[in-house]
Parts: sequence; structure tokens; C-alpha cells
Amino acid sequence: MARKRFQEEHENHERWLVSYADFITLLFAFFVVMYAISSVNEGKYRVLSNSLTGAFGNTVNAPPRSGSDSQPVVQLQPLPLIRKPAEAYRRDREQLANVTRDMLAALDPLVQDGKVTVMQTAKGVTIDMNAGVLFAVGDATLAPQSVQVLRAISAVLRVDNHQVQIEGHTDNLPIHNPAFPSNWELSAMRASTVARLLMENGVDERRITAIGQGAKMPVGDNATPDGRAKNRRVTVNVLATLAPPPPDIAGGSH
Repeated sequence: MARKRFQEEHENHERWLVSYADFITLLFAFFVVMYAISSVNEGKYRVLSNSLTGAFGNTVNAPPRSGSDSQPVVQLQPLPLIRKPAEAYRRDREQLANVTRDMLAALDPLVQDGKVTVMQTAKGVTIDMNAGVLFAVGDATLAPQSVQVLRAISAVLRVDNHQVQIEGHTDNLPIHNPAFPSNWELSAMRASTVARLLMENGVDERRITAIGQGAKMPVGDNATPDGRAKNRRVTVNVLATLAPPPPDIAGGSH
């Protein structure tokens, strides 16, 4: 009798319905998640829109919503952002032009005599002073008449905010004495002496750098006395804050 009951039992062919129901449930959950992700949170969009408006100063425009499923599109106006580097560069150039004008006015007698040159370049403003105006030959002690010249330069620089680089230059004639073993030491000491006087007259020391260039950057022919006299000089560089922007930005809007 036990053998007969075992043979009467048959396999359940409807077990696949359990797996099918699980699959349908997972598919439903998947679509619910996808719908939740794709829905726009209106409150978060408004916060983002206000943040962009405050950061860029532009109007953040979105097309009107035609229905509950339409999503706003943020449209930014890029032109003011493009103009900013060019405007900052122009302001910096205007400040340097004012420095050039004031330096020329303060040093006019020496400029007329050819002992000082002042020019504005892409790197900033360059004031080249013949060393004879400031020092005796082979010395780094300021001559009495040079103090007034450097005070005039300080008066212009202390109301400006650009970095100042001071370079000492010499001719190529060797120098060797207990104070200056070479032209490098002489040029560095002359640059440092000028830097110290500028600081004593109100120029912030954090803006100043002093460099000795020796004889490596001549502007005249070292084979002649006149050329060597031109090479013995101190250069005060008022450095531009910004480099020129690329042409497409420098022109602003087209």
C-alpha cells in the first residue's frame, strides 16, 4: 500500500509562477526607482537657480513649464564672464600707465639728461638709472644726491600695489677687493642698498625683491667706455599683476 501511494504523487508543474512573480516584482521596483530619479525636485531647482544668479550676476532663464513632466532648462549668459579677465587686465594696464606718468614727472630732469629712462612694457614699468647717479665707481654706498632721486621713486611706489623687482648691473671689467670679490657681489649689494632705501621711505618690504645680475645683461658695448657706463646701472621694475589674456578674450564680445 505504501508503494502505491508513492506512485500516485505527481510533480507540480506550476512552480514557475513563483519565479515569474518575483521577476515582475523586481521589474516594477526598477521602474519605480527610475521614475523617482528622473523626477525634478522643484525646490532644489529654485535653490540652484538663485545660487547661480547670485554667483554670476546674470539672469537664469528657464522656458515656461507646459506640464507637470516638463523640466526647466538653465541658460547662462557667458559674455560677462569672458569680459572679466580682459577688464582686469585693462585696469592693471591703466594703473601701470599712471605709475609711468608719475615716474616721468618725478624724474624729469634726469630723464632729460639721459641718465634715467622710464618706459612701460608688457611686463610692467621699467626705470633704468645710470649707476653714476647713485654710486661711485666700484662702490655700493649711495651718493648724497641719489637719496633725493630714490625718495621721489618711493613716493610713487608707496601708493601703488604692484610687486617691485630691483636689479643691479655692472660692466664686464673684473673687480676684486675685500668688499666685492666679483661683479656679482657688487651688483647684488647695489640692488639691496636701493631696496633698503625704498623700504625706509614707505614701500612695503613684502613687495620688494633685490637681484644682482652682474655683467650678464649688458645694454651697451663693453668694448667702449660709453658702453660700459651704460651697463653700470640699477633697474627698478614695477611688475604687471596680470599677463595679457588670449586674443579672443582680450577683445571682449564680438
